[in-house]
Amino acid sequence: MASPNILVVDDQPINVQLLKRKLEREGIRITTAYNGAEALKAVAAEKPDLILLDVMMPDMDGIEVCQRLQANEETRSIPVIFITARTSKEGKLEGLGVGAVDYLTKPIDLDETLARVQTQLRFVSINREMIDLQRRLVEARRAATIGAVTQGIAHNLNNLLGVAIGYLDLVKAYYDKPEQVRKNAQHVEDAVQRIVVIIKQLGTLVVKTRPPLAKARLGQLIAGGISRAQDEYRITPDITVNHTAGDIALESNFEIFEEVLSKVLMNAWESYDLRPGEPRPITITTSLITRPSEGEHVQILVDDHGRGIDEEIRDHVFEPFISSKNTVGVGMGLTVARHALRNLGGEVTLRDRPEGGAQAVLIHPLARPQSKHSSAHG
Repeated sequence: MASPNILVVDDQPINVQLLKRKLEREGIRITTAYNGAEALKAVAAEKPDLILLDVMMPDMDGIEVCQRLQANEETRSIPVIFITARTSKEGKLEGLGVGAVDYLTKPIDLDETLARVQTQLRFVSINREMIDLQRRLVEARRAATIGAVTQGIAHNLNNLLGVAIGYLDLVKAYYDKPEQVRKNAQHVEDAVQRIVVIIKQLGTLVVKTRPPLAKARLGQLIAGGISRAQDEYRITPDITVNHTAGDIALESNFEIFEEVLSKVLMNAWESYDLRPGEPRPITITTSLITRPSEGEHVQILVDDHGRGIDEEIRDHVFEPFISSKNTVGVGMGLTVARHALRNLGGEVTLRDRPEGGAQAVLIHPLARPQSKHSSAHG
């Protein structure tokens, strides 16, 4: 492990040399600077683990140096310990207010300085370990997701290709019976269409650009999502729509919104046990909510009375091809729905209903989310 590097900044060379000798004896590498401008250059060149910074310096004092470090994304995480002759509460609060993590008062006690430096270096080490652990967890989760997608795609495509080949064999076997050929050819077409849907879903997951938005009426969007679910999945859900929010206008993308809602409706439909003639009621309820610092949003609740969320997959329902014997969230429907709605600045979550069944919660902003990237499409 490399020795920690500390930048010592003070316009009094004697103070710099005292600190340098004390800390170097502890195996700490020291970089020095004698004014604010030199300090900023040293930080840019060295990226120190910690900065000991004198407050009272000519031209550019320690407060301004710290403010500049805080304003830079690459340097704001570097801890700064102020060194000052000022002992007033107001002076310390000013330094802490601009981002300092600790204070040392002159005349400097070298043993106290070493103790405080070692404490901050431990914090730095722990923080780096946490960041590294988080990165490794993200990589592991990504690898697991890729594995699940690959395995799921292979399994689904193999099954569908097997179905298609089987019905093609029947077409060849009964080539002289037009009605049999027609039925078997329809089964082949159905299998091929399902393959096309899987490939389309994969394309949806890798889209990075922000989709074009247009003004749309909420009622029209919901009606389109219901129609799409009925047409694409060949289902006839018993849907009740409660427009508590009213038929308000919002900025959305028709294609994406309808795709998201249709997949959530299909998930609700599949949550019921497959008994012929069994009713499958689904309720859609809209309302307006305000999210802190994010403004007004439309909330769309999709309630079913099916099996609910299987305990085994509760934490993984939005991962691709997650399934169990009794489950909501098979295939990539919910994965695609969440990804697509997030592209619109919204979110999809799923929770149990106390009365039984599950509730999907769709959140969609009324207007295009504003951010530092709002002018760029990508």
